[in-house]
Amino acid sequence: MTENSSASSGGTGLPASIEAAWGLRERPVKGPKPGLTLDRIVDAAVSVAASEGLPAVSMGRVAKELGASTMSLYRYVSAKEELYVLMQEAAMGAPEPLPALEEGAGWREGLRQWAWAQRRVFRRNLWALRIPIAGPPASPHSVAWWEQGLQTLEGSGLREGDRISVILLVSGFVRNEALLMSDLTAAVEAKGVSAQEVMARWERTVRRLIDPVRHPALSRLLDSEVMSEPDEPDYDFVFGLERVLDGVEVFIGKGAES
Repeated sequence: MTENSSASSGGTGLPASIEAAWGLRERPVKGPKPGLTLDRIVDAAVSVAASEGLPAVSMGRVAKELGASTMSLYRYVSAKEELYVLMQEAAMGAPEPLPALEEGAGWREGLRQWAWAQRRVFRRNLWALRIPIAGPPASPHSVAWWEQGLQTLEGSGLREGDRISVILLVSGFVRNEALLMSDLTAAVEAKGVSAQEVMARWERTVRRLIDPVRHPALSRLLDSEVMSEPDEPDYDFVFGLERVLDGVEVFIGKGAES
């Protein structure tokens, strides 16, 4: 998550972006543009990001979308970095209830459901992955997601510090997989071909460049034609997540033995 480090304007001592996210700052009752609200500004910014990408978001571009002046937006949002935090809040939303927590299904199933829920949110809002992360979660929804993740590890036997490390590990995997998917989607859209054709072109290119003596492992991989075989839906995500959870389970087991 990105944080605006500009000085607080509400006397809380918090960054302006966090004040805005938690609703701790007073907003103008009336703006120069009738009907202009913080929610409308954030919604317009999200719309621009979703249709044109995060780089297209600027105070001027959002103002144009709203039919307002750029300066009028600064009565509600102090800077673009603050707007990013509010956009991310809107995109992530509050975490959905996890059946595993309600049913007491155990830490592994709970963490699995938590990871899948995050992935669904990222896949719907790939632009949000381009917002720089500048610190631990501090906005309402991001805190709620961490809270839920930590709750899945209740009863795991892990120390509090190790629970945070597990949450960072799992969320990092989910985010990285979503970023890769975002990059692939961008490549597909740029070339106007299918994802399978993008991979096929990569394979043809690499085959022309590698030397079987210098790159024996990669050569064997290409000769196996596994890259040409269609994967099951979500195979890579399932494989990676389950291996991460396997590692956590081994770590928990070592703690139980000591």
